[in-house]
Amino acid sequence: MEKRLIDERKEEIINACEKLYQKLDFKDINIKLIGDKISVGRTSIYNYFETKEEIFLALLEREYLKWNEDLINILTQNKKLKKENFIDKITESLIKRKTLLKLISMNMFEMEANSRVENITNFKLTFKETVSLLEQCLGKFFNIKNSEAEEITFTILPFLVGIYPYTSVKNKMKEAINKADFEYKFYTDKEMLKIGLSKILGSLK
Repeated sequence: MEKRLIDERKEEIINACEKLYQKLDFKDINIKLIGDKISVGRTSIYNYFETKEEIFLALLEREYLKWNEDLINILTQNKKLKKENFIDKITESLIKRKTLLKLISMNMFEMEANSRVENITNFKLTFKETVSLLEQCLGKFFNIKNSEAEEITFTILPFLVGIYPYTSVKNKMKEAINKADFEYKFYTDKEMLKIGLSKILGSLK
């Protein structure tokens, strides 16, 4: 089959998955539901993906590719950045990636556990580029050694896993917090990202 047509069909499947994920929980989405949203029929999905987790992993890979584009722009379009400006730009790049933040916090284990090695490898190659771009940004704007840039990068990335569950609190959770008489501080994605990144970057100038 022509590569362009394969890519278009894969994109259609991934798009259908993303739309369902905006309304439904991961556990409630299956191949049948995704198939009902595409033009080529459910059985054709298996020409590209063996499990729903592989579709979600492809969606996450696409989200990282989009974030990588933003990181490339930050890296290439700025000669210098003060720490506050760098934090602002990284924050703005991530608040557009709600699906990325949700997937890495809620469904990462299931996606990788139920995907073929070749699909996971494709994802890891994209993620590897993300790591490299973050390290390049840190090296360029803060003039730090590779080892320090690597340590900071691998502090930022695990921190991102906690953003979605902390900032996307459902009514039932709010009710429980109130009943527990818990003085819980609610933050938006933007607020939490700026606070966390400021703490992680610490004394960098």
